[in-house]
Amino acid sequence: MDGSQDDLTGLLRAWSAGDRAAEEKLLPLVYEQLRRQAARELRRERPDHSLRPTAVVHELYLRLVGQRRVQWLNRAQFFAVASQLMRRLLVDHARERKAAKRAGGWQRVTLDDGVAGVTPRDADLLALDAALDELAAVDPRRGRMVELRYFGGLTLEETAEALGISEATVSREWQLARAWLHRRLSTAATSPPAE
Repeated sequence: MDGSQDDLTGLLRAWSAGDRAAEEKLLPLVYEQLRRQAARELRRERPDHSLRPTAVVHELYLRLVGQRRVQWLNRAQFFAVASQLMRRLLVDHARERKAAKRAGGWQRVTLDDGVAGVTPRDADLLALDAALDELAAVDPRRGRMVELRYFGGLTLEETAEALGISEATVSREWQLARAWLHRRLSTAATSPPAE
C-alpha cells in the first residue's frame, strides 16, 4: 500500500467529516489491498465464478461509500467494515446463483463430467456463512474475528487492533474458532441436505 497508516487514518477521518477530496484520495490507497483480498476470496470459489476481483471491489466500494452512519476512526476499522461487506456481497451472490438454479436454466450433464459427489462452491460459502452465524450467536467476538481474518484478510495484529484485544488473545481464539468451524462444517458436510 502506498501511503502510511497515519495518512490513511487522516483521510478516513476527513471523509467521515464530509471531505469529498479525502474520499477521492482514499480509493487509490486501499484499492489494491481490497482487490488482492477479493482475488483471494474468489480463488476459494469454483473456477467458473461469474464475479471478478475488480467487480467485487467496485461493488464493495459502492457499499462503503453508502455507509453514512460510520465514523471512520482508523485503517483497522475500515478494513473490518470492508470485510463484513465483502462477506455479505459474496454470500448474496452465492444465494442469487443458487436461487437462479432452482428457478430453471437446467443444463444437461452426465456423470462423466465429474459432477457426481462434488459440492458446488456456492454451497460451501453458504455453509460457511451459516456456521459463522452460529459461531457468532455462541461467541460474537470469535465470529467477528473469523470474519475479519477470513473475509477481510486482516493479520493477527490488525484483527487485535480492530477488536481492541491483544494479539495473543486473537491468536489463541483464532485457533479455537477455526477448530469449531471445522467441526461444524465437517458435521454439515456429512449430514443429508435439508430441502
